[in-house]
Amino acid sequence: MSADYFAEFATVRYEGPDATSDLAYRWYDKDRVVMGKRMEDHLRFAVCMWHTFCWPGSDVFGAGTFDRPWLNGPMNAANARAKREAALAFVEKLDVPFYCFHDVDVMADADDAASFRASFAEAVDHLEELQARHGRKLLWGTANLFGHPRYMAGAATNPDPEVYAWAALQVRDALEATHRLGGANYVLWGGREGYDTILNTEIGIEQENFGRFLSLVVDHKHRIGFTGTILIEPKPHEPTKHQYDFDTQTVYAFLKRFGLENEVKVNIEANHATLSGHTFEHEIAMARALGILGSIDANRGDPQNGWDTDQFPNSVEEITLAQLEVLRAGGLGNGGWNFDAKVRRQSIDAVDLFHGHIGGIDTIARALLRAAAVIEDGALETFRAERYAGWQGELGRMIHAPGTTLADVADHAVRSNRAPQGRSGRQEWCENLLNRF
Repeated sequence: MSADYFAEFATVRYEGPDATSDLAYRWYDKDRVVMGKRMEDHLRFAVCMWHTFCWPGSDVFGAGTFDRPWLNGPMNAANARAKREAALAFVEKLDVPFYCFHDVDVMADADDAASFRASFAEAVDHLEELQARHGRKLLWGTANLFGHPRYMAGAATNPDPEVYAWAALQVRDALEATHRLGGANYVLWGGREGYDTILNTEIGIEQENFGRFLSLVVDHKHRIGFTGTILIEPKPHEPTKHQYDFDTQTVYAFLKRFGLENEVKVNIEANHATLSGHTFEHEIAMARALGILGSIDANRGDPQNGWDTDQFPNSVEEITLAQLEVLRAGGLGNGGWNFDAKVRRQSIDAVDLFHGHIGGIDTIARALLRAAAVIEDGALETFRAERYAGWQGELGRMIHAPGTTLADVADHAVRSNRAPQGRSGRQEWCENLLNRF
């Protein structure tokens, strides 16, 4: 039944800007070379399991609306197998290289530890077969440490060490599965690593436990020989009122505190960035500046809603700003652009899954071309460099020289005996230049 679900659809191909088919790429030409690299290698697109194949189309006000064969009835071994088969078939039909999953996304439901491990092991065996059959790869794996009621008070920050231990079980097995499946990264999202009220919360204990947990994960990565990147995904709130991994700067401070800044990077989600009061490009730029840019969850929020709507990206302008920062960082390395996005609740047909992903893929591909054109044109990059050129001069070098004191810098101002003159930041010119592209 899983093979039949997408049987009517041909593999999506690049047909150019003048394509007449709704099921063709207009901008994503995977073999096109952009700034010395194939477009596919720049973007490394991935399809997520959770929104695309696990979500039934439900919300807090109503039941699921999707009639997917593998969602009919309990998530037993047969339905879990059908879901995995449908997922990898869909990734191949889109002709993108990667997929991503949580452990519970790919397995049958299980209650106790033994049955949970057995169910997940069965899923991993099958995924290994499916990856080979469809010629797809794993961008990253993760463990769901927020969905089950046991995690209502967090996982690594839970007041109960028994819950902490169960979380360690899930992460150990998911990390080892990611390693076995050739995954490029492993992600930890702290959806409930935070609190709803300070009245019943001891922040100091929770952060120490969280830091210890992450240190244990990094240690296990090295013990098993996993060479991929460990990633944390920042988000300020939702489902909890306050989450400890608020934004990229907060995560970096946390990593520095526990000596993990050279071991862990960030997986930045567009909608999480806006929930924290930032822009998507700000979070990428901050990760670039701090040296912890790892991977991207591609989606968007609705500016009229104050929650995480996980819609497919559709603004070339917004993604161009993000792509500029990615290109300035030298790319995403092991990372990629994963569609942590879902079709709307009323988009109930199989073809809607194609429309959502094709639109997002083309938006990101077109933005890559625009960002590359901006950089290759050079005008914006030249202005940025000139604006900070003083830091390459005598005074800039003196300020950063070992042994320079605050008094030394202040004395320079005394000797020069002149007030610095303001220079235009030319914001409007920058904006006009970008719009020409």
